[in-house]
Amino acid sequence: MYKSTLNLLDTEIAIKFIKDTFERDLAKALKLTRVSAPLFVQPETGLNDNLNGFERAVRFDVLTLKKEVEIVQSLAKWKRMALAKYGFEPETGLYTDMNAIRRDEDLDAIHSVYVDQWDWEKIITKNDRKLSYLKKTVKSIYKALKKLSVAVNKKYPALTHDLPDEITFISTKELEQLYPELSRKERENAITKKHRAVFIYQIGWNLSDGAPHDGRAADYDDWKLNGDLLLWYDVLGIALEISSMGIRVDEKSLVRQLKKKGELDKLHNPYCQGILNGELPLTIGGGIGQSRLCMFFLNKAHIGEVQASVWSEENIEENAKKGIHLL
Repeated sequence: MYKSTLNLLDTEIAIKFIKDTFERDLAKALKLTRVSAPLFVQPETGLNDNLNGFERAVRFDVLTLKKEVEIVQSLAKWKRMALAKYGFEPETGLYTDMNAIRRDEDLDAIHSVYVDQWDWEKIITKNDRKLSYLKKTVKSIYKALKKLSVAVNKKYPALTHDLPDEITFISTKELEQLYPELSRKERENAITKKHRAVFIYQIGWNLSDGAPHDGRAADYDDWKLNGDLLLWYDVLGIALEISSMGIRVDEKSLVRQLKKKGELDKLHNPYCQGILNGELPLTIGGGIGQSRLCMFFLNKAHIGEVQASVWSEENIEENAKKGIHLL
């Protein structure tokens, strides 16, 4: 039967330790400055993230404005506008706490209605819009994860993590060729179990079977320069996605990807106009799941052990029988 290494109080203390430690090292590694960010935006601005394109944003009306606003699903687009507004220089950027509600999420051990992540974004040059720069950035983030692993183990010796010295890179096409008989999720599990830390890149365009490896919104990541960072998680026996990130679209890739999705009408919103007119800087950015990071480094069996969310009574009872106590 599963038994948490830390009790509830020690877990809460450890969560703060992990978040404080990683946040500090991430900011130093990528030259990021912490800023405040919106919890909700007006939908007509085009700033809300459509994620895979089918998730419904949570809306509510503001009495004084006589308008509806949406709780952000991520800050991918807002961050790019903020970099321009705040006057950041190339090779510097921002990060912020992002809290969201995913009403259409299928709830399980790693998915919750409540999302908390570090959203980060930094300005790059035109010459940086290449795969080598993406990989360099991934390596910097992975180095911070390795450093966190050492810090957690030093503070809590019972908590150990088998992270390799280097992260493995593989494209979605290479992954398809390696495991043609497996489903997308099975491919991720197979490659991550083998290498334990993997970055799967180029997500969005169709593979040889006529479908993409995974869905991606057309107007933030360049599908040729993006990817997911996965760690093998022994507690659940799965590849755990810790981060989704990428170099953002320029004017050419924006039009190409919107055309592919049949969403060219979005070109008229202020965000897309800012890209087309060169008013927004070229950037790279991503999100890093806070609860998933804590879950991984605290060896927890359920995301509900490291964040307070909502679960069905049946789910709560089933997990309690397994020794899993949800917050």
